[in-house]
Amino acid sequence: MKDMNQDELMELLGRPGEPLVVFLYTPLCGTCKAARRMLEVAQHLLPPVLLIAEGNVNMLPGLVNAYRISSVPALMVVPADRSAEPEILYSMGSVERVLDYIRRVTS
Repeated sequence: MKDMNQDELMELLGRPGEPLVVFLYTPLCGTCKAARRMLEVAQHLLPPVLLIAEGNVNMLPGLVNAYRISSVPALMVVPADRSAEPEILYSMGSVERVLDYIRRVTS
């Protein structure tokens, strides 16, 4: 996962290209740490070309407002063509659920 700032994320979200996965968290959130571990496992089962970025929502006020992020952890998956609003998953649950979610949106 690549840690990104607000400018980098907003640029990627506005530019069509490859599908994008963005993991949003806060540093002191225990649930976020568990979700990150699930995503790290899932990442090994996904194509290596899929960009998975992460960002601390405390440093991303513009992104939080633009996409109406209501809680963390949040997993935002954006299709390659950027034609639709990104889907946001707030309850990770399991590695299988994370994988299914990412594969459904990016395929």
